[in-house]
Amino acid sequence: MPASPSRPRMPLALYALTAGAFGIGTTEFVIMGLLMQVSADLQMSIAAAGMLISGYALGVFVGAPLLTAATGRLPRKAVLVALMVLFTLGNLACALAPGYEWLMVARVATALAHGTFFGVGAVVATGLVDEDRKASAISIMFTGLTVATLLGVPAGAWLGLQYGWRATFWAVTAIGILASVVIATLVPADRSAPTPLALCEEIRIIARPQVLLGLLTTVLGFGGMFTVYTYIQPLLTQVTGFADAAVSPILLVFGVGMVIGNLLGGRFADQRLPAALLGTLAALSLVMGLMTFVLHSQVGMVVFTGLLGATAFATVSPLQLWVLQKADGAASLASSLNIGAFNLGNASGAWLGGVVISQGLGFTALPWVAALVPASAFAVAWFAIGGRRERDDPPVCANAA
Repeated sequence: MPASPSRPRMPLALYALTAGAFGIGTTEFVIMGLLMQVSADLQMSIAAAGMLISGYALGVFVGAPLLTAATGRLPRKAVLVALMVLFTLGNLACALAPGYEWLMVARVATALAHGTFFGVGAVVATGLVDEDRKASAISIMFTGLTVATLLGVPAGAWLGLQYGWRATFWAVTAIGILASVVIATLVPADRSAPTPLALCEEIRIIARPQVLLGLLTTVLGFGGMFTVYTYIQPLLTQVTGFADAAVSPILLVFGVGMVIGNLLGGRFADQRLPAALLGTLAALSLVMGLMTFVLHSQVGMVVFTGLLGATAFATVSPLQLWVLQKADGAASLASSLNIGAFNLGNASGAWLGGVVISQGLGFTALPWVAALVPASAFAVAWFAIGGRRERDDPPVCANAA
């Protein structure tokens, strides 16, 4: 498909979506740097404050398919603006929360916007560019998430330390207002209304083997990364021997790797999607496997922490584009489900790492155990790519629209 001379390679509307992704990424992860302040202010244990992270992840996993299905017949631009308004109000409620229960409800409400925004946003992003730049468009939108981890989260943690945790949520509320205005201004109105499909027809499309295999690949791919990343602090301090103060600068290296890997993954996927999908998963598994041999080298661990971020986020665009292509006709729902799959991978990876530690294998076993998970994702993706002939879609409803 030749590039359209009237369409810019990367339009400003794409960066408006990036601004929204930055705000959502900041509010998702910044709570990790505020747990002590929140627990002290609301008089609860740090463990209870940690449930605010789990509550958010649950909100993403549940909210992504539900909100996407509920808004499937609405113009996508209107959906994106409404989601940013919900995100902004949720963070405002967090800033005003009088107690733990209110804060938990506000966090879950905010999370409802997360999966659908990234899911619908990925569909909108691919519609803004020509065919040969769709994966790069997705990667640029997700750059907002990676930059949030690199800059937004440390800034939010510093703000919470200096002025209290509520100040951080006030700042994220301001980001939400700005992102809402930018999206409303720059994202073009839908050229045509989304083709209305009955929910059972969308489910019929999602139930295609290739789509389900893609979702499973996403869970396994990111599950491996979080098996290591969840416990990166004790790995660096208790095994490698870094001082506590060195952890934050090393995590900045991880963040830089995320940004670079995310953009490279999009470029590779634009050139040849199947090869990018398999190649990034293989690279992720290899990096975690080799990390096992540098756990006691400080220089080696800094390098491999950056490589972990790069290879993990190089998989994002290939995984997202694969599901979008295989779910043609129910792209928004499939895209949102894939965001839920990323979060399910996050949660399952943290669980697997905890099992490894609790079973007495120790922190040193985490990288090689984690390497097996994206290796299994590679096997699933290999099988999915080899099965090019789709079976007949399963009959879900007799009178599909």
